[in-house]
Amino acid sequence: MEEIVVNLHMHTRYSDGGGSHHDIADAALKCGLDAVIVTDHNVLVQGFEGYYKNDTLKEQRARERKVLMLIGQEIHDQDRDPQKNHLLVFGSGQDLATLADDPQTLINAVKDSGGLSFIAHPNDPAAPAFNETDISWMDWFVTNYTGIELWNALSEFKTVIPTKLHGLFYAYFPALIARAPLPDTLRKWDELLVSRRVVAIGGSDSHAIRYHLGPLNKIIFPYDFHFRTINTHVLIPNELSGNVETDKRMICDALAAGHCFIGYDLPAPTRGFRFTAQGREAAAIMGDEIPARGGVTLQAHLPYFAEIRFIKDGHVIQSARKSQALTYIATEPGVYRVEAYRKFLGRRRGWIFSNPIYVR
Repeated sequence: MEEIVVNLHMHTRYSDGGGSHHDIADAALKCGLDAVIVTDHNVLVQGFEGYYKNDTLKEQRARERKVLMLIGQEIHDQDRDPQKNHLLVFGSGQDLATLADDPQTLINAVKDSGGLSFIAHPNDPAAPAFNETDISWMDWFVTNYTGIELWNALSEFKTVIPTKLHGLFYAYFPALIARAPLPDTLRKWDELLVSRRVVAIGGSDSHAIRYHLGPLNKIIFPYDFHFRTINTHVLIPNELSGNVETDKRMICDALAAGHCFIGYDLPAPTRGFRFTAQGREAAAIMGDEIPARGGVTLQAHLPYFAEIRFIKDGHVIQSARKSQALTYIATEPGVYRVEAYRKFLGRRRGWIFSNPIYVR
């Protein structure tokens, strides 16, 4: 399997973002990403999908790098107040924003079109100091969606800004914000996994908005900052070919299968993490199912030392501190996943969150 680093869920001036598609491509190249998925609100912007290079970069190696830009949507009912139930749509190729008033109809249409749907920022609290309302997902009776956005950088930011002074502080020290997916979102994911497959992704929700506060004038979280933080690492069967349609389908297929993990790449690069299972008759990677018969060996390998935890059905079953590997023999059916934590800027922070292996 080949690992690519994808930053997804971001916005341009076509909705409520502060930059252009070319700004995003340049920032992605600067940060060494393999792909980005742009998701403007309720509009499918045409004409920007493709591979981008930047011939103005100084280093020869950087000039040879390219990044794949894909275009999706973040769809929500604009007539609803507050505007809850945001849905990320990838790979559909159709503008489905007219169906936003009925989440189940929208999700079904995405699936029928061959696309993927992810519940965006499932828990997104209000930030009264900045007139931001709670825009969490409400309609949990829906089915047929691909997964949820387990870690959203902007939702987490809203939890640490009770006042404008807090907002100003974190605007200048953004590396202090990220700690882990919101606890309520983690609990909800584990609850959902009991009864169905739910793929977890991590989104930057990058806007690159310029804010004015008195004499201060600053871009809050430029694209290149967010692109170094919460990414979705995707395992694909072959290297990216350079053909846009082929590579888009390969990435979407891997996301649909859950062959991916969330990496907070600012404390240390997460590229190289693997979570695998070996049974008597089969092997599996993140997102796969494997029979429990005869026992299953679960193995987690990290690129650097960290705290590792095996989670089964929402409960910690084994852990190790300052380790690069952890092994567990599963003899019971269940949903098994991995979490890893590292110390960064004086605080224990979430580093890696795997998709599960389903032992049946």
